[in-house]
Amino acid sequence: MMRIEDIYKIYQLHPSVQTDTRQLRQGDLFFALKGDRFNGNLFAAQALASGAAYAIVDQKDDKPGNTDRMILVDDVLKTLQDLAKFHRQQLNIPFLAITGSNGKTTTKELVHAVLSSTLRTYTTQGNLNNHIGIPLTILRVQDNAQMAVIEMGANHLGEIAGYCQYALPTHAIITNCGKAHLEGFGSIEGVRKGKGELYDYIRATGGTAFVMWDYDYLRQMSQGIERIVTYGTAEASTTGQILRSEPFLEVAMTRGVLQEEIPTKLVGSYNLPNVLAAVAVGAQFGISPQKIKSAIQHYIPSNSRSQLLEIDSNKFIMDAYNANPSSMQAAIENFANLVAENKILVLGAMAELGQDSVVEHQQLVGHIQKHPWKEVLLVGGNFLKTNHPYRSFENVQQAKQWLQKQNFHNAYFLVKGSRSMQMEKILEKD
Repeated sequence: MMRIEDIYKIYQLHPSVQTDTRQLRQGDLFFALKGDRFNGNLFAAQALASGAAYAIVDQKDDKPGNTDRMILVDDVLKTLQDLAKFHRQQLNIPFLAITGSNGKTTTKELVHAVLSSTLRTYTTQGNLNNHIGIPLTILRVQDNAQMAVIEMGANHLGEIAGYCQYALPTHAIITNCGKAHLEGFGSIEGVRKGKGELYDYIRATGGTAFVMWDYDYLRQMSQGIERIVTYGTAEASTTGQILRSEPFLEVAMTRGVLQEEIPTKLVGSYNLPNVLAAVAVGAQFGISPQKIKSAIQHYIPSNSRSQLLEIDSNKFIMDAYNANPSSMQAAIENFANLVAENKILVLGAMAELGQDSVVEHQQLVGHIQKHPWKEVLLVGGNFLKTNHPYRSFENVQQAKQWLQKQNFHNAYFLVKGSRSMQMEKILEKD
């Protein structure tokens, strides 16, 4: 079996790694990953024929002509992670890891926008924040990098601790700990323990944590970390307040390197901590106040995260990338507070909530009932098992067909749901 140091030499000659033959480019290294429903080894020969420089496999194809550029290893996934760790060890730059129940992708994007205004900064593309995406992200960091920002998602204990073993973060942000992935974590205490594995690593290695000081539980979780940079609405080194949030969030910075108003293109007051985190990180790494402000105010969200879309006379808040009880409640409360008529909720069910899922959906119904709405559409999953006076649909297609028949004008919609519900399809044209 080839040593990781020797595979790294090959990687240095071919520093583009791919795990999907459909996205393969000439000269890539193809890692033949296996899963419950796929076996990349079966596509290794095809990858080589399509231009891959080498294929890393753990099942070798002995057909003539297919073995020359196949590198046999014990476990392709472990080799990918070990290669990422070896590459990480060659990079003497700050690595900022970001995790949390809500807001981690938006925080990552804002932080990247701020840092990349001045520093050569590499970051997680899209939502590649798992045991495959994180090593791929690390291997995309080039030698000219001055900074890396790594998003870490997790749905069970031990996951973040595992990521830290090859990402080797020097800095950390936990955005928050809410009711997400309860099926894997078991409880809110389990969520805090799981996300807290990032603080555990930072504490053990003498790193720096950026901590939202408004959250007492993050104060407690971060105890013992040598270097803490605080942000929040008060009692922190970087502070700010919501100036207005209709329709876009505007923040008045009140303490720190930047004491100005920052207009954003983000919908929702719940984005305040994400903005404050980006300002705090920028200040810590020497980004000028004006570049911090400019980066944040020009950041435009995508992928159905806190987006405001105007279609004909209607407005849509698209926050449909994911959902859990904490983020749902925050989004509904924000929407309820908007000064607008004809407000319509279109909510898809929440996933990965375990045995309490029906209870959590029923509690959310109770929260919805506290406010007046023109219409409420509840779609799929465990919403179908709740008692409520609203319109109910088995899937997003049914909800979409009903909406199209109503021909709403001058209405304001909030569209939100777990990724599996694909609520963004509400706006797709047939």
